[in-house]
Amino acid sequence: MQSRPEEVFSSAQIRALEQTACAQLGIELYALMERAGESAWVALQKLFPQARSIAVLAGAGNNGGDGWVLARLAHTQGYAVRVHALLEIDVLTGDAARAARAFLDAGGEQTLEPPGRADVYVDALLGIGARGDLSGRLLKLAGSMIPARTLALDVPSGLCADSGWAGEGTPRARATLCFVGLKLGLLTGAGPGLVGELLVDDLGLASFYAGSATLAKRITEQAFSAALKPRSRVANKGNFGHVLAIGGDHGMGGAISLCGQAAQRAGAGLVTIATRAEHVSALLAACPEIQTLALADDTQLKLAKRVVVIGPGLGQGAWGRQLLAQCLNAGAPLVMDADALNLLAAHAMELPHDTVLTPHPGEAARLLGSSVAAIERDRPKAAREIAQRYGCVAVLKGAGTLVASATGELNVCDRGNPGMASGGSGDVLAGVIAAFLAQGLKPFDAARFGVFAHASAGDLAARSGERGMNARDLLENLREAVNPVAFAND
Repeated sequence: MQSRPEEVFSSAQIRALEQTACAQLGIELYALMERAGESAWVALQKLFPQARSIAVLAGAGNNGGDGWVLARLAHTQGYAVRVHALLEIDVLTGDAARAARAFLDAGGEQTLEPPGRADVYVDALLGIGARGDLSGRLLKLAGSMIPARTLALDVPSGLCADSGWAGEGTPRARATLCFVGLKLGLLTGAGPGLVGELLVDDLGLASFYAGSATLAKRITEQAFSAALKPRSRVANKGNFGHVLAIGGDHGMGGAISLCGQAAQRAGAGLVTIATRAEHVSALLAACPEIQTLALADDTQLKLAKRVVVIGPGLGQGAWGRQLLAQCLNAGAPLVMDADALNLLAAHAMELPHDTVLTPHPGEAARLLGSSVAAIERDRPKAAREIAQRYGCVAVLKGAGTLVASATGELNVCDRGNPGMASGGSGDVLAGVIAAFLAQGLKPFDAARFGVFAHASAGDLAARSGERGMNARDLLENLREAVNPVAFAND
């Protein structure tokens, strides 16, 4: 097994890469199927060292062929193996049929019936080209597997390898072994909740990544550490920018407080929170390092030399609308979250070119005039469409947060955990991104590395458990998250 690569592919790109590699290496695609089956057999033994009985559920395509290879190898080593096939063997074609015959020629046993109890189940029903709801015999076979004992080959059957959308009946796995290259659907949407432990084997084709088209890139620790360089010994607060956090209408001061504190913890030199007067005393008590500005209904903001984050607790009334209008007219670097996004969806606005939008799926649906279901069905498409429509950087939050630029770049974050799904988490993220903008990062880098730092803080907080985590737990771990260990070696 290899560490996760930075490159992330679509299913079509993986097929093109395989074809190119086979042509240049002078080998058949069947040789890759053999490699995949061998890799899966090794992984199974490591994951389930006590297993003696194996049920391989094999579909009609090459994913099923990988399963037939694994079954043959396990059978020849004395394991109790049975292949539970979706179709009769005489219906199979191509490499899958070749792998099936090799298994039967070795004395293996196959049936069309669903498996009973087994030590391990191998999900080789559907590969990276299949998507949609499972039904009929396929659903019956998929439903017979016990998630804690299931190894999925390439993708859990029914999960869209390109988008992360999962059809009805898609089984969960204890682990998923991804072949050749990472697929985006394993890292975003429903993928992270279905794949279990994600393993990768490039099958010896990593050298062909260079020059190959990719769908996205994974945000890596190396890139994050390189972007957040150690600070100069003669630095002063003016070197790290000034964040102005605007929000907190009547009764909603907590959101903008979390946002401002996150900007301070993420390294901004100065932070000012502009909010309703009623919140000022509580803000100063919570974080005396932050400046405050009490906003009346007609306050004129001074926005020069500021990075602005607006939206947490802003409301959608006249107060919030006039503050957002001031920010847009000033053209300052801008992070828009929460109610600022709802106002943008409701009213046509021209955004500064260095704006970052941070919608969750509900806000994304409003921005695109769509539905949450449509957003989740193709998260990569939605993130790119928001970025292109509004001419900015878009951060589509959720499991496997996506960061898209107006020019089509796409990054995915594979850190974070369900404990972060609580009120205030998004306010913290908006503050972190604003702090990185203030420290000189370009909008796309501020967004993707802000997402990475935020997710890393969540993973640090989860050491005490995911259930019961709150946004303040993220704040408490942000300082560690934005100071990579690599700094100690510089």
